[in-house]
Order: sequence, then C-alpha cells, then structure tokens
Amino acid sequence: MKELIRAAFVIARRDFSATVLSRTFLLFLLGPFFPVLMIAVFGAATAPMSATERPTVGVIATAQDFQQLDAARNRLQDTFGAIGMIGLQRVDPNGQPQQAARTLESAKPGYVAVLEGGLASPRLLGSVSAQSGTAKQLRLIIAEARRSGTPSEAVHLPVMLTSPSPNAPNTGAHALTARGGQSLLFLLTLLLAGMLLSQLIEEKSNKVIEVLAAAVPIDSIFLGKLLAMLCASLVGIAVWAAVGAAAIAVFAPNGLSALPPPAVGWPTFILLGIVYFAMSYLLLGAIFLGIGAHASSAREVQTLSMPVTMAQVVIFAFASVAVGAPNATKAIAAAIFPLSSPYVMIARAGELPGLLPHLVAIVWQLLWVALFLRIASRIFRRSVLKSGPTRLKSRKLART
Repeated sequence: MKELIRAAFVIARRDFSATVLSRTFLLFLLGPFFPVLMIAVFGAATAPMSATERPTVGVIATAQDFQQLDAARNRLQDTFGAIGMIGLQRVDPNGQPQQAARTLESAKPGYVAVLEGGLASPRLLGSVSAQSGTAKQLRLIIAEARRSGTPSEAVHLPVMLTSPSPNAPNTGAHALTARGGQSLLFLLTLLLAGMLLSQLIEEKSNKVIEVLAAAVPIDSIFLGKLLAMLCASLVGIAVWAAVGAAAIAVFAPNGLSALPPPAVGWPTFILLGIVYFAMSYLLLGAIFLGIGAHASSAREVQTLSMPVTMAQVVIFAFASVAVGAPNATKAIAAAIFPLSSPYVMIARAGELPGLLPHLVAIVWQLLWVALFLRIASRIFRRSVLKSGPTRLKSRKLART
C-alpha cells in the first residue's frame, strides 16, 4: 500500500507540473468565462419566464389588508414589467405571539420571510437583510398600498436577520442556497472532469502510458492522474474564485451577506463544497479513466463520453429532489447512490445543520472512488496491456 501511494504521488507531481506550467493552462483558465457570459445572456433573455420561481413571502394579515398589498404588488408588476416581483401568500392570523416564527419554520410552502403587523406597523421576519431585494420590494409594495391615504409617508420595515428559534431553519431561504451550491458543484464537475480523458488519450497515442505501466502499478497511475487533475482543477477554481471575489467587491459590496446563509454557516458550507467537489470529481474521473481505456482517438472519446455526460444530467435531476426535503425517502436514496451523493449532501449542508452525516457520506464516497479506480485499472489492463485473466489462461492452454 505504501509503494502504491508513493508511486501515485510521483505520477501526480509529474502530471500536475506538466499541466499547470503549460501555456494551454492559461487558455483553460479563460475557458469558463465564456459559458458564464452565455449564462448571463441566457438568464437575461429568460428572466420573464422564471417568474414562477420567485421568492414567496408569507403575509399574516386580514383579508382586507392582504387584498391591498396584493393589488399594490400587481400594479407594481405591471409597471416594472420584466422585473419579477416577489410572491405574496396570505396566512390567516390566529392571535398567537409566535405565529410568524412557526410559519417561517414550516417545511411547506417554504417562505423566505414572513410579514406581520399589517399596513400600520409591518415587521419582516426571516433570514434576509434590510438591504436585500425582498425587503426593498416589500417596502415599495407597502408604500404603494398606503399611497391613497398618505402619499408621502415613508415605510419603516423592521427586519430580523435570523429566526428567533436557533434550532428551526428558514426552509425557504436555505433551499435557495442549497440549490445554488448544488448547481455550482454540478457545473464545475462537468466542466473539469473531461481533462482526464484528453491527457490519457495523448499518453496512449505516444506510448508513454505503457512505459509508466512497466515501472509502476496501474492503480498508482490512475490514482496519481486523478489527484494531479484534481489539484489542477482546484488551482483553476482558486483563480476563478479570486476573480469572482474581486467582481463582488466592485459590483456587490455586501458580498455573501446579501444571500440567505446556509444552515451550517458559510465557512463550513464552503469547506464542504470543496470536499464534495473533490469527491464528485474523483468519482466521475474514475469513470472517465475507464472510458479512456477503450478509446484510442478523440472521436472515440467524444462518442463514449457523451452517454456519461447525459447520465450526469439525469443524476443531477435525481439529486435535485433532495432540495426542500432532505430527510425524504428519495433524498436518502439519492444520498446513498454514489454519483449523486455529493450533490445531495451539499444541498443538505445548505438546509440542515450537523456534520456527522457529512462525515459518513465522505467515507462512503471514498470507498466508491477506490472501487471505480480498481475497475478502471482492470479494464485498462485487459484492453490496452492485454494482461487480463483471459489472456493468461490462453497462454497456459497454449503451453500445455
């Protein structure tokens, strides 16, 4: 085992240096900015179609007050047009002092905040800041509802930053963060895992992989290549994160404070995001190495990798069922399935506190990484090196 790990680190250091210190790596760093630009353009073009996904605020009010607020919201929506206004949903007041907190903590329908106090003394409860888009839109809606009585009256909307109950999550706000982290993890994994295939095909074509196989075990070669490409991907992510942080500092000085905080907190959520990216990359990369063992050209790589890429989209859709219901049966099944487990667990980190399930999930995913690597190395021996059990048996039969 020590020799295997030592050889793997030698291969990893070699591949990492050859990848990061090359000129093409600079072009690789620029690559994601083009999809981001396309996503921004596509998002701007499809903004009117995403109105059904807007945040929803629960309003504890009488039917008359809610009717005034809803009418004011509709007038503003007609005025602003393409800008999607927040959704309002009425909640019958029951006179209990903690009704707003209980409504906010309810799993369904998942409010990002709850408004109480009516038009006279409105108060917003939820994991939103006073300068968030939700609070600003509510001020505007309340001012529009009051306009017929006192046109120049300013709206004072007290905002409580967190729920008064520390053990009860804000389900609606946490779901937004969970889905964002899940989508980012999927995008990075799908974008970066393909580097393994191109490198493996290059070394197969110039016979370098056969020279390495004569010196070190195949398991060490594959493990080393996975670690090297993972480290190179993390370098790229670090560069992109630095550029993103600079853009946030310039265009959004409030930074992460404007986003709903995850249940485990931002530092832990970011750390888990890095770990689950590594797990997702290793799982998918081990499968890609097995595919590369069968491919001998770039065309064959594209043909063989396309089903895996499409399967990743299906797996991501399967993992998305965990958002909003992390303890449901489907969510647990998706967490057990190894390829969707990283996506489900990063979403769980956004919605529920606690680290023990994440430790168990990481160990479970590492076991599957080892299994996938073993299978990929055996496929490589049989298809490229022609040293599988069937070949050995045929040699014994020939000797007899």
